[in-house]
Amino acid sequence: MMLDRRALLTGFAATPFADQKPYTREQRLFTDDFRAGLDHWAIEAEKPATVVARDGVLDIVTPAGLTAWFKPELIGPVAIAYQAQAVSAGGPYDRVSDLNAFWMAREVGGGSPLEHPRGGAFAEYDTLETYYVGQGGNGNTSTRFRRYVGRPGERPLLPRHDHASPDEMLTPNRWTSVRLIADGSRVEYWNDGRRLFDLDDPAPYARGWFGLRTTQSHLRIRDFAVFRLVR
Repeated sequence: MMLDRRALLTGFAATPFADQKPYTREQRLFTDDFRAGLDHWAIEAEKPATVVARDGVLDIVTPAGLTAWFKPELIGPVAIAYQAQAVSAGGPYDRVSDLNAFWMAREVGGGSPLEHPRGGAFAEYDTLETYYVGQGGNGNTSTRFRRYVGRPGERPLLPRHDHASPDEMLTPNRWTSVRLIADGSRVEYWNDGRRLFDLDDPAPYARGWFGLRTTQSHLRIRDFAVFRLVR
């Protein structure tokens, strides 16, 4: 893993969001090429799971709920990017489902979820304040965006954030690009260059933690990076 802070001093990279004001540059904060283990990730698994960083890929095989937290705190405005693959190769959990993520997650009051470890069951995360997308959930039949408010049993879901279109689900064994945006009141989820969700949040979550989330699945992740959005 490389916590790449050199870009803070040495320059900027062009961004695919250059036509979206007010930000026209991305400044690299962190990268993980998954060639140096899991030192910068904290795993919470409901049942014994296999999570391995090897040959440039984070490979997750889990029979139940699992969250992999990226340990550094993120302070907006940021973009979080990675590529993901839902594996279908005959394995017991290769069901092509649940490419999910929390971002800007925090405890009510602002504490770190890493300081309050959970057991991996989905309901345990209701007490976070966070943004969440579940792409290809419920056996690859739904793709949903939620803004958690930190109360048990509450997962607010606006009708426009509950999607069922087949072209927003997961394709077996195909690498797909994911990009999460937390830019003040502007919150977005992009997949393969297409914006699936957006929210104009009057009380945005401006800082917090990122967590990969899945359940009963086999996922592969590569090319993880976090960028600061710069004017």
